[in-house]
Amino acid sequence: MDANTRKTLLKRMMVIRAFEETAGQLFYKGQIPGFIHLSVGQEATSVGVCAALKETDYIGTTHRGHGHIIAKGVDLKRMMAELFGKIDGFCHGKGGSMHVFDKSKGVLGANGIVGGGIPIVTGGALSAKLEKKGKVAISFFGDGATNEGAFHEALNLAAVWKLPAVYVCENNQYGEFTSTADATAVTVIAKRAASYDIPGVTVDGNDVEAVHAATSDAVARAREGKGPTLLECLTYRWHGHFHGEEALLGAKGYRAKEEIEKWKSLCPIVQYKKKLIDAKVLTQSEIDALEKTAQAEVDEAVEFAKKSPFPRPEDALTDVYATA
Repeated sequence: MDANTRKTLLKRMMVIRAFEETAGQLFYKGQIPGFIHLSVGQEATSVGVCAALKETDYIGTTHRGHGHIIAKGVDLKRMMAELFGKIDGFCHGKGGSMHVFDKSKGVLGANGIVGGGIPIVTGGALSAKLEKKGKVAISFFGDGATNEGAFHEALNLAAVWKLPAVYVCENNQYGEFTSTADATAVTVIAKRAASYDIPGVTVDGNDVEAVHAATSDAVARAREGKGPTLLECLTYRWHGHFHGEEALLGAKGYRAKEEIEKWKSLCPIVQYKKKLIDAKVLTQSEIDALEKTAQAEVDEAVEFAKKSPFPRPEDALTDVYATA
């Protein structure tokens, strides 16, 4: 991997981290409505996967999908405007944090239903196969979704029809408030691929280059017509299931502080900074400059979102029904 590519990977992770942390602060200030589900700590999976894709490839994501969508290359300003519920957002403020869609970048949508986006991406993979243009479709979901029927139905169908799909499980150790170990008999999610006679690969989801390499292999296989792959990325969400849940849980919680701190010590961005410094790809001052640029881009998006108008009441039923 060349130096420019590695620099780009780091910058994209920084942008996602800055976006998520800024969104969290604005949510607490009451400037972002509804719920938001932050992906802080999972940036390497988003960036590693999407860096292996073409702009025309499809992705579908979850309620925790900001990072995936940003990594796919969407306009940061319109992304932030959507979180604010403003007219200049991708869905004109009607989708919010959990339902972002951008056809121009192949984003088939985020989905608030656990596992709900998996069949949609499978449909995207079917259309890609029928079009014969070499596209692939990537489905992001959490470990909790692998206990949903939609996961098994989609993988079975994709395997039978050899669809150009990659199913990416961000195994962040928890399905909402329940640990994977407490709810899943086979805790190595990649092993479930054997049921459908497709490859199952487990990778360190906090290592952006490892994720990129594994995704590249799976994508190449899909483009060659060899069918889907199940890719399990082991990672961790630093925040709760939804932002602000800590106030509801009190001191007890469902995760030990020691566990959270252990995973924070494995921060994908900190690890990658060190790797690039040790490899003499970047200096500390160059990394600091990248970080400032990332935050500046997010701050610019926030100002755009604040200035954008809210949808008009009379627009409530537009974009609801197809007219053709």
